[in-house]
Amino acid sequence: MSRVWQWNRPVTVREVLEDLQRERSIAYTTVMTVMDNLHQKGWVRREVDGRAYRYTAVSTRAAYAAALMNEAWSKSDNPAAALVAFFGMMSPTQRDALEDAVRMVQRDRPEVIPEAASETSPETSPETAPEASPEAAPEVPPEVPSEVPSEVPGEVTSEGADREHPAGR
Repeated sequence: MSRVWQWNRPVTVREVLEDLQRERSIAYTTVMTVMDNLHQKGWVRREVDGRAYRYTAVSTRAAYAAALMNEAWSKSDNPAAALVAFFGMMSPTQRDALEDAVRMVQRDRPEVIPEAASETSPETSPETAPEASPEAAPEVPPEVPSEVPSEVPGEVTSEGADREHPAGR
């Protein structure tokens, strides 16, 4: 999944294989098996392209990470304490990213702003507030998977059994 997310375009097994082979020796059938497993689990969709498939991620890496965080947080018996502990583990850069994300959510969904924070002074009224640059704001993924698999898909790590070519199915 790391390669599919990284490239952010439809990829073939051959492309993933060639990229992985720069780092280590790996069999075509291993990559094909993993890509087929990811398709069967709903992580990627595929389209026939000649005698091969092109695989496309169903969700973004950011949406997957958000779903993982949401699932972990929802399983806590004390969500506030879990958040405090999580925030305490963050680096200054991560805290800055969190503050940016909260500002983006508040800008896009003003109903979540507490009443005290929504009061504006004359110098920061909505009419005079500077517009946030769309280029500066990170993209928020539109879809978050409703279920998160137990394993995080990442790199191909093991040899797979021989399987027939996808176009031969």
